[in-house]
Amino acid sequence: MKLLNVLPTLDPAAGGPVEGVRQCALALTAMGHCVEAATLDDPAAPFLAGAPLSVAALGPAIARYGYAPRALSWLRSNAPRFDAVIVHGLWQYPGFVTRQALRALDVPYYVFAHGMLDPWFKQTYPFKHAKKWLYWPWGEYRVLRDAHAVLFTTDEERLLARQSFWLYRARERVVSFGAAAPPDDTVRMRAAFLAAYPALARRRLLLFFGRLHPKKGCDIVLQAFAHVAPSDPALHLVFAGAGDAQTTARLHALAARLGIAERVTWTGLLQNDLKWGALAASDAFVLPSHQENFGVAVVEALASGTPVLISDKINIWREIATDRAGFVASDTVSGALANLRRWLALDASSQERMRMHARDAFCARFTVDAHVRRLLQVLEEDRDATYRANAAAAPRVA
Repeated sequence: MKLLNVLPTLDPAAGGPVEGVRQCALALTAMGHCVEAATLDDPAAPFLAGAPLSVAALGPAIARYGYAPRALSWLRSNAPRFDAVIVHGLWQYPGFVTRQALRALDVPYYVFAHGMLDPWFKQTYPFKHAKKWLYWPWGEYRVLRDAHAVLFTTDEERLLARQSFWLYRARERVVSFGAAAPPDDTVRMRAAFLAAYPALARRRLLLFFGRLHPKKGCDIVLQAFAHVAPSDPALHLVFAGAGDAQTTARLHALAARLGIAERVTWTGLLQNDLKWGALAASDAFVLPSHQENFGVAVVEALASGTPVLISDKINIWREIATDRAGFVASDTVSGALANLRRWLALDASSQERMRMHARDAFCARFTVDAHVRRLLQVLEEDRDATYRANAAAAPRVA
């Protein structure tokens, strides 16, 4: 099968969906499929050099919406080479231009929502939601309506998506999601991380890994940590992720006000060995997010055998709780604090059992291969159904 991914960027700093595209491309290619991407990146963007798939960089894009003048003609010329096109994300130009380009072509397109229809955004940013309503009826509504299917990672995400806009019509399919397992040489990667941050070598590390963004509950992590920090001088909090200057400055100021600035390390974005090394070196992963349709970083922690202390606003929280791979609470300071205290109260053998449960949960539910198999199943079922429908509609020759 030949697949084209259309998305705003392949920059790893953009978060989980980009990492998902990269890992799925590797898995699909290993299975013998052809996978390419069309992005709105500047062709000179340095991160494109390491992409694991062929990329048509159609930017640089104009403004936050991402308008790229070359995209329409490129898609019209190249989309017929593919069996299906998958648009990743909403509210930017890739979805709009894909619908526009493929309307007259016999190439199905799918939209992977990646949590962007969650009603949390409506409740938290009502002014932005009002602006989206101006665009929705003639823009995103039609993109979803005319897609061969809208793809969701979980049933919970699918059901929540129906609550954001009353004008909503889509053929919904759940295809799960997945993350890569770490390389086998964990000892070397852990050593590489601690060599980069030697002051952390004798600390009990609690790790936040992800974008520094208000929806992730970064401020909650700091406030909860400030409550437990006095109980153990070895406890140390690591923030591994990038954010805009305003958010980052606000979080640094909060750590100072709470009196924990010296017990927090800010690494910025970690990738490859340093990322896996940080996960391996940490006691637990902390993410009290206010909204997360899947949480690639959560699953990468599980793959590393690192228990996860998360909120019940992450749509895989039920699986985490069922598999006893971590603790779950509300997306509040009291909830995050409860998770931390429950983890710190465990004895060494109980903590080790939870690490084993974390690895088992990843292998059973969240591998890239499992997601790819489900995605291919949906695409192949749809292709076969279309073929049968076309055959039935074809005139019979007497």
